[in-house]
Amino acid sequence: MQCDLSLYLVTDAILCADAGLEATVEAAVKGGVTVVQLRDKHASDAAMVAQAKRLKALLAGTSVPLIINDRLAVAIASGADGLHVGQSDTAVQEAREVLGPHAILGLSINTVAQLRNAPIALLDYVGLGPIFATASKQDHAQPIGFDGLAELVCACPLPNVAIGGLKAQHAAQVRAAGANGLAVISAICGQPDPYQAALAFRAP
Repeated sequence: MQCDLSLYLVTDAILCADAGLEATVEAAVKGGVTVVQLRDKHASDAAMVAQAKRLKALLAGTSVPLIINDRLAVAIASGADGLHVGQSDTAVQEAREVLGPHAILGLSINTVAQLRNAPIALLDYVGLGPIFATASKQDHAQPIGFDGLAELVCACPLPNVAIGGLKAQHAAQVRAAGANGLAVISAICGQPDPYQAALAFRAP
């Protein structure tokens, strides 16, 4: 399944606590977010399923898909549009078998070796990074910078999205490296105005 990766929002429940997760997502989508990934490393599966169902209802009538981070059971139970996994998360093969051929399936990639070993035929897109070190993920891999991003993009046969410490001022560099889009967390989540924060990425 194809999706527009140009502005990919990864949620953070703590950063969104003041405004509320749904209000943040709703404003960000109005500002131009094209994909929403629900990511919460601390919530129970039941709480995450409930949250995912609320987001699905909020996104109904838009072309914005809801992706679940890591938790295959949550993706299935919530009726989400897809799943994103890391190198140490649910195996891509297992996820594809369970989710079926039409779900969106993404994988995090940090090196060319990981890209070469990835089951490309089972994936819809890959996340490339981190570009910079980021506080949003304490156990992230070695940052690759824009040169590393360009190298991965050149070797990548799939649609791809750059992630890791990216802000609106980096959009041009991400596009110059050849990536299809940017994935962001703190640049939208927790910002005083998520709508304007998202809009800033869409500016030429």
